[in-house]
Amino acid sequence: MAGKQIGVYPGTFDPVTGGHMDIIQRAVRIIDKLIVGVATNDGKGPLFDTDERCEMLREEADAMLGPDAAKVEVRAFDNLLVTFASDSGATMIVRGLRAVSDFEYEFQMAGMNARINPGVETVFLMASERQTFVSSRFVKEIASLGGDVSSFVSSRVLTRLMAKFS
Repeated sequence: MAGKQIGVYPGTFDPVTGGHMDIIQRAVRIIDKLIVGVATNDGKGPLFDTDERCEMLREEADAMLGPDAAKVEVRAFDNLLVTFASDSGATMIVRGLRAVSDFEYEFQMAGMNARINPGVETVFLMASERQTFVSSRFVKEIASLGGDVSSFVSSRVLTRLMAKFS
């Protein structure tokens, strides 16, 4: 290997779910450093602000990854993903796929990113079968209606969600 393999795992992580952590845990096994890029994405009207989302990801990485937590860095970004990846020294974008419906969008995005910067490769990791249906959007919707989301997020994230909806 010529140098450190650095990857970027981008998302809004609003909030971070077990599915996100599943991809992070598996990504750190195949690369030297993973930068979790938190998209500011104010247009999506996030429940948690950027700083809160970054803090949640750091807490989850520290709690769930053990020694591998040192391989994870969390950073906010508000520019093109391939620009962020390149500026971060990454040669790979890590994306999680849950279902066939994700694939079409992700395939198009990977193609566009490759045209913009062919030096950054997109790598897809399939969500584990326990996580294929979990999405931040569903978690927020269920939690906002008083439903139990404890099997989709950690107790730390659950406490934050409950505080937002109380």
